[in-house]
Amino acid sequence: MNKKEIKALISLLDDPDETVFDQVSMKFLSLGEEIISVLEDAWEQAFDTLIQNRIENIIHQIQFDLIKDFLRKWVNPDNQNLLEGTLLIARYQYPDVDIVKIKKQIDQIKQDVWLELNDNLTALEKVKIINHILFDVHNFSGNTSNYHAPQNSYINNVLESKKGNPLLLSIIYTIIAQSLDIPVYGVNLPEHFILCYVDKEHMGVPSTEGNKGSNVLFYINPFSKGAVFGQKEIEAFLKQLKLNPLPIFYEPCSNLEIIKRLLRNLISSYEKLGYPDKSKELDKLLNTLG
Repeated sequence: MNKKEIKALISLLDDPDETVFDQVSMKFLSLGEEIISVLEDAWEQAFDTLIQNRIENIIHQIQFDLIKDFLRKWVNPDNQNLLEGTLLIARYQYPDVDIVKIKKQIDQIKQDVWLELNDNLTALEKVKIINHILFDVHNFSGNTSNYHAPQNSYINNVLESKKGNPLLLSIIYTIIAQSLDIPVYGVNLPEHFILCYVDKEHMGVPSTEGNKGSNVLFYINPFSKGAVFGQKEIEAFLKQLKLNPLPIFYEPCSNLEIIKRLLRNLISSYEKLGYPDKSKELDKLLNTLG
């Protein structure tokens, strides 16, 4: 589409006929990401709030459709990188999020941990080093005062504020650990996401009702500065919630399940704040993951 045709479409953005606007909107949506900069320029030159609102809505829809497309690709088992999935969710609220900056922040934490590691350390000693770097050196902590706020679920915010919910702190912890070949994985415990340190030699061994978490050495709670604990604490927690101690509550979960939980957390957060439109959009992203 040439500049003249695009200009003609932009001139129709203030048309009071909703049918005309819908057709114009669909045309812009079909053009995809490449048209966003043109629409942003049009927004800056517009003085009519109706035109500005319509442009904002079209840009948001284009960006939302892009995230859906990326998530459809990410859901392929070969593509389920945890950091990439978390960044895609951040792009929902922050389309221009600085991905390079985030990866540099992650790399810096990783480097700080790596400098303290050596081949003779036990599993517990490795976790103590990660805990020291994350919670003492970089000062990450759980956001107890604003626990349900959406910003706790966006990695860019958590890396800046150093405060997050159990899931986002666990995601950052997992990304750092796995990048250093330390077998730390998420555990989809109800009401409180935690981590586990896996015995590599027995990884993949299925658990039974009487042998739950058989490949787990111990559990980690990043929301409590990396506190280490065992199965008994999980059993007590589940008993408090009046839930059956299913094997899934003791075992490592997939990156796909982590990103699904991240979306559910955000849906719940926006519902509590009274933003049903955001909740509905995030539900669509969740459905994209199957």
